[in-house]
Amino acid sequence: MKQNFFLFIFLIFSVFTIQAQQSISAKLIDSISQTPIPYATIEFNEKSGVISNEHGKFQIYINKSITSKDSLFIRCLGFETKRIAAQKFTDSIIILSPKSIELKEVMVSNKNYTIEEIIEKVIENIATNYDFEFTKSKLFYRESYFTNILKNDVKVIKSSIPEFNQKFIDSILFLMPKNTDDYTEILGNLYGKTGDDELQKLDIIKASHLYDKSKEITFEGFEEKFNTILKKYVKRDSYFKIKSGIFGTKEDIDSSFFDNPKAKQTEALLEQEKKKELEKKQNFLKFRKHTIAGLENHSFIFEDTKLNFLEKHNKYNFELLDYIFLNDEFVYKVKFTPKRSADFKGIIYINTDDFAIVRLDYHNVKALKKFNLFGLSFTHHLQKGTLIYSKNTSNKYALKYADIEQGSKFGVKRPLKIIEKNKHVKGRRKQNELSTKIHFIISNTTKKELVVFENESILEETYNAFKEKADVEATYLPKYDPEFWKGYNVIEPNQAIKNFKSIE
Repeated sequence: MKQNFFLFIFLIFSVFTIQAQQSISAKLIDSISQTPIPYATIEFNEKSGVISNEHGKFQIYINKSITSKDSLFIRCLGFETKRIAAQKFTDSIIILSPKSIELKEVMVSNKNYTIEEIIEKVIENIATNYDFEFTKSKLFYRESYFTNILKNDVKVIKSSIPEFNQKFIDSILFLMPKNTDDYTEILGNLYGKTGDDELQKLDIIKASHLYDKSKEITFEGFEEKFNTILKKYVKRDSYFKIKSGIFGTKEDIDSSFFDNPKAKQTEALLEQEKKKELEKKQNFLKFRKHTIAGLENHSFIFEDTKLNFLEKHNKYNFELLDYIFLNDEFVYKVKFTPKRSADFKGIIYINTDDFAIVRLDYHNVKALKKFNLFGLSFTHHLQKGTLIYSKNTSNKYALKYADIEQGSKFGVKRPLKIIEKNKHVKGRRKQNELSTKIHFIISNTTKKELVVFENESILEETYNAFKEKADVEATYLPKYDPEFWKGYNVIEPNQAIKNFKSIE
């Protein structure tokens, strides 16, 4: 039997050396609202640091002996910058106070531009404000992937193969995991030219893959069950007519399906597995590299992106809400909403001196993609996130932090009929038939987090000289291990990750 037939059948039913270090960890709290403060920058001596997670928590490792001259600097949008002596740090909670702005200060620092003039200046200054040349970024990336089967219903209407009955189908559906979560974390250096997907190279220092192997979609067990049943009833040289609604396909049965060629195929099988493993390693690097680079390459600073509130600003309404402090500088707080058929709403924070957007919070207002035809449906219903920019060593703005969440749903609701035919059998060609009605709805959510610890400009020659390691792979973790990233500055994990544990 050809492998893709079993794949089709199954999919139907399943559709560096660490030196002596010290660490500082705490939670940031708003002094007025007593709520956590996410996305704050925590720097050690204003040189390198981390970002607080969505719950305001952070942990920073310091690779030196702390002296009385060392300090932590904590900065966040709308709050007073806080300096804390690192040597005497003992608090688990840090209180930040909102920074008030006097109108006289605002009047001195800007020329009372209209909101239209502010947006025009933002667009005019994109080319000079942001770094579009070759850079090297030391970063940490986390991708969380969640799958939920909201509906999985298969009704057997007719079956000429006794084993393919409703009880058997229900047993397959019962074994399918209804909810799965998957976490990939990468610490590394990204070399590349901002905005060019092809000019990107990734140096992975360390990577982990946290998931439950017992919830993996594995074909071996299911395929063995199908093979046993099909070998008993299906004729040699048969083919299948697969019909669903008005569509139909033909699948031949490989005659070797009925043989036992294990001895002859051992060597070929081993070579095939080696090739698959090599491709998996190479694809891990390639796929993650383009995913990480894409967080910036698909930003508002480029044309032809989904975040088109600048490129197609005539489709949006802009409203100046307030003035606020960020890193001891004034920024405009501007709200944008769709005027006509635009996709997003959100808040942008614009530096009053150079008109650079230093932060964006956005959310879609309608489905970004929708499809429903012949019982197949797809909806891209969620796209929201936060992008934060800060100046790098070239005094240009580069991506500092990204938190992007996407959600989609896929559905199948249609009849499915599989008919075995064989032209070499006398009499009727039709041998067996399986007729069902299927209804699946699957929800997928992806959350991507990126923090850039350091960003520096490099020469094109430096980019060309770096060679990627194609054999890099992630370390499998069956449960959350607090020791895995010990000594490395990363985004503090949320409670869901900390609680993750595979089923034994």
